[in-house]
Amino acid sequence: MPDAVRFLQIVKRAAVDAVRAMKPVEICFGQVTGISPLKILVDQKLPLEEKHLILTQNVTEYKTYISGGNVKNFYYRGEPMGEDVVELEPPHVHAIGKVQITVHNGLAVGEEVILLRQQGGQKYLVLGRVG
Repeated sequence: MPDAVRFLQIVKRAAVDAVRAMKPVEICFGQVTGISPLKILVDQKLPLEEKHLILTQNVTEYKTYISGGNVKNFYYRGEPMGEDVVELEPPHVHAIGKVQITVHNGLAVGEEVILLRQQGGQKYLVLGRVG
C-alpha cells in the first residue's frame, strides 16, 4: 500500500508542476518606476518595460465625449479654482450638445498597479491602480 500512496503523490506533484510550467494567468502587483518610457516593477523583483505591458483605458490618457443639457455659466477670478468661482451677472444658461474632453488618467511614478499576467508570462495587462 505505501507504494500506491507514493505513486499518487508523484502523480499529484507532476500535475502541479505541469500547470506551473504552462504559466497560467496570474494576478500580481507592481509599482510604476518610470513614465517615458513606462516601466513597472512587479513584486519588487521583476522590471517590466513598455513592450511587456498592455494598458487599459483605466491607466491611460484618452479622449471621449460628454453631452449635457443646460449648463449654468460661471466666472472664474483667480486661484485656487474652488474658492473664487462666482456666478455670472446676469445669470444665464447655455445648451450644450456633444463635447469632446480629454481624461488625464495616465500613470505616475510611485503609483501601485494591479496586473494580470498573460498565460505564458510574456505580456502583462495593467488593469488599474491599487486603492
